[in-house]
Amino acid sequence: MKNILYLLLFFTQVFFAQSGFEKGNSLYQKGNYQEAIAAYESVLKTNKQSAELYFNLGNCYYKLNKVAPAIYNFEKALLLHPDEVEILNNLKFAQKLQIDEVKEVPKVGFGKLIQDFTAIYAYNTWAWIAVGSATLFLLFFVGYYFSTRTSFKRLFFFGMFLAIFFLLLSILSAVFEKRQYKNHQPAIVFAEIAPVKAEPKTEAPDTFVLHEGTKVYIQEKLDHWTKIQLSDGTDGWIEQVNIKPLK
Repeated sequence: MKNILYLLLFFTQVFFAQSGFEKGNSLYQKGNYQEAIAAYESVLKTNKQSAELYFNLGNCYYKLNKVAPAIYNFEKALLLHPDEVEILNNLKFAQKLQIDEVKEVPKVGFGKLIQDFTAIYAYNTWAWIAVGSATLFLLFFVGYYFSTRTSFKRLFFFGMFLAIFFLLLSILSAVFEKRQYKNHQPAIVFAEIAPVKAEPKTEAPDTFVLHEGTKVYIQEKLDHWTKIQLSDGTDGWIEQVNIKPLK
């Protein structure tokens, strides 16, 4: 009986989510951006999310010249669909409304090469590659064990070697990407003006000031303060209420 209730609840949520999404699309096309936002956010309240949903939300906020929410939702869409050209283009348009111009310091060296390689896939994809490699190893081992011809044994042995290599490579890549994902904690400044201080104290001097829409990276938290870092390496403490984490 419980299973039937869970299924009914699931299908009801799916129906209302789809209905809210379509309603939002209709309102957006009519130019009713604020009402479209309400419709889209009603979908988020059902714990349903997608790159398309966040993308449409970003477009609504962009039309209303709300910089921080527009950039935030485009960034959320990119987290779900990192290589979508249309999302990237619209994000660039929204970023032109920002006041702050933060240069990104390019990473170099061996660590950069490793990061570029492991970033080809998400950590869960690397995990599936590891499972596939382990399965191949088992199949090659069975072939090697039961094969009676020397040429086949050599072939299966070589296959086992390759499978082990890809298994270890994919496991290490999955672990590295998982750690990168956990350590990479971006956020968007939502306050119109947000002072960044040298210490997590109200009376501490301001080191610089950020404005809405700027992307920062969370380093650590202390009470109601968050230590953030910019893409150029500059860091400082900001009040938590002034930023909204993307993860």
